Amino acid sequence: MESLKTGITFHDEFLKHNTGPGHPETHGRLESILEHLSDLPSKNFLWKKDFKEAPLSIISTIHDPNYIRLVGRTCEEKGSGYLDGDTVFSPHSYLAASLAVGAGLYLADQVLLGNLKNGMALVRPPGHHAESDHAMGFCIFNNIAVTAKYLQSKGIKRILILDWDVHHGNGTQHQFYEDDSVYFVSLHQYPFYPGTGSFSERGKGKGIGTTLNIPLARGAGESEYFPTFSSIHREMEWFQPEFVLVSAGFDAHRADPLGGMNLSTSAYENLTKQVIQIADTYSGGKIISFLEGGYDFKALAESVKLHLETLAS
Repeated sequence: MESLKTGITFHDEFLKHNTGPGHPETHGRLESILEHLSDLPSKNFLWKKDFKEAPLSIISTIHDPNYIRLVGRTCEEKGSGYLDGDTVFSPHSYLAASLAVGAGLYLADQVLLGNLKNGMALVRPPGHHAESDHAMGFCIFNNIAVTAKYLQSKGIKRILILDWDVHHGNGTQHQFYEDDSVYFVSLHQYPFYPGTGSFSERGKGKGIGTTLNIPLARGAGESEYFPTFSSIHREMEWFQPEFVLVSAGFDAHRADPLGGMNLSTSAYENLTKQVIQIADTYSGGKIISFLEGGYDFKALAESVKLHLETLAS
C-alpha cells in the first residue's frame, strides 16, 4: 500500500498581502521558502493551492464577528494602513488572512479523513498573536486557534498546541486558558515581546494545568531547548493528545534579525522529531504545523525545508 503524503497548503494570495518596504513580515519570506522547496519529491508531498477561504462562521469561533467584518471593511475601503502598531493591511490582506485560516481547515479535514499523513500550512499573515477582537504582532486571524476549534467540532477531544516561535503565542494562550481539552505549550524568549509567557501562567479555572510556558533567556540554544522536552513528554503521558498542532516559527534561529536566540537550522529537525514522537505515541501521527515567524530569508527557507522533510520521513 502506498504511504500517505505530507500535505503543503499555499495560495498565491499570501504573496499579495503587502506590508510595504522595510517591514520584516514580507512576501519575500514565502518566495524564499518556495524556491527552496521546488525540488521536494512528489512521492512524499502533496501541494494544495486552490483551497477555499474560511467563512466568517468558522473564523468567528475564535474572533468577534464585528472585528472580522471591520478587517474586511477596512481593507476594502482604506486600502492600506495599520491594524495595530506593527500589523499592516493592504487591499488583499482580508482575503489572505481568511485563506490562511482555510489552509489549516483543509489540512485538518484531509488528515482526519486519512488522506494525508500530516501537513504544513505555508501561510501569511501569521496568526499566534491575534486576539479575539484585535490584530497584533503581524497577525490578523489566529490560524492555529481556529483550526483547534474546528477539530473540536469534528469530535477531537484533546489537542496539543506546541508553539516554538521565538515570541510567546499570547493570542493562542488566551483562547484556551480555561479549556482543559487544549494543552498549550510554548518555548520562547523571555522577557521579550509580547510580554506574556511567564512560567507562572498555567491556566485558569477548568484549564489550570493545561498551559505550560517554558521561558528561555536570550541566547539560548539546543542545550537549553531540548532538556525541556522531558517535562513536555511527561505532561503528554497524562494528557494524551488526539491531535498535535504546531505554531512553527523559525525566528529562534541564530541568524534571525528579530529574535535573540541561538538555534541552528538542524535544531528544527530535532524539534520536529520530538513532536513526531508525541504524535506517533498518542495521536496516530496527526500533526499540522503553521508557519509563524522567521525573518532571515535563507535561515527560514532552509529550516522550513528540513521541518517538512522530517515530517515526511
